[in-house]
Amino acid sequence: MTLQTVILAAGMGSRLGRSLPKPLTELGDGRSIMRQQHDNIRAAFGTGARITTVVGYRAETIVEAFPRVHYVYNDRYDQTNTSKSLLRALGTTGRGGVLWMNGDVVFDPRVLGRAIPLIDADRSFVTVNTAKVSDEEVKYTVTEDGWIKELSKTVRDGIGEAVGINYISSAEKRAFMRQLQRVDDQDYFERGLELAI
Repeated sequence: MTLQTVILAAGMGSRLGRSLPKPLTELGDGRSIMRQQHDNIRAAFGTGARITTVVGYRAETIVEAFPRVHYVYNDRYDQTNTSKSLLRALGTTGRGGVLWMNGDVVFDPRVLGRAIPLIDADRSFVTVNTAKVSDEEVKYTVTEDGWIKELSKTVRDGIGEAVGINYISSAEKRAFMRQLQRVDDQDYFERGLELAI
């Protein structure tokens, strides 16, 4: 089965104060954030991985830079958050599990390599950083058994940060999509995960 991947790139990136979407921000090596993401996906999963990108703000600039992927347009990008962009994309991915990431995530390619056994087993996961916990980031807590208990920016006493790379299994995808439909337009997708848990 072809791995379905989604990149969430519809937002305006207003905090950066730039005219281009955040995923087109150039990194020190000359690649854009999104180019690095594509390269990392292809390195981990091969050229057969299907990439679907959710666009909105200045969509044409992303489509022009990456013409050979699939696109979903969030025409309400200026009124909604990642929960609604992800919901739109998941509706186009068929029955299988889906790997998705925020369009502004810069990451070591080994992260996806570590995720392959979980994806092969079709097990849902949230990629986290346990080295730090910043107030502005999505934080999490876990149950005694190690399962995610809370996941949001308002979590108190979080034990780490979610980094914006996640996988939903084929068995849990429909339930997750139902929760994404329920959440407020301004909620992040993590709220849908938290409700599904």
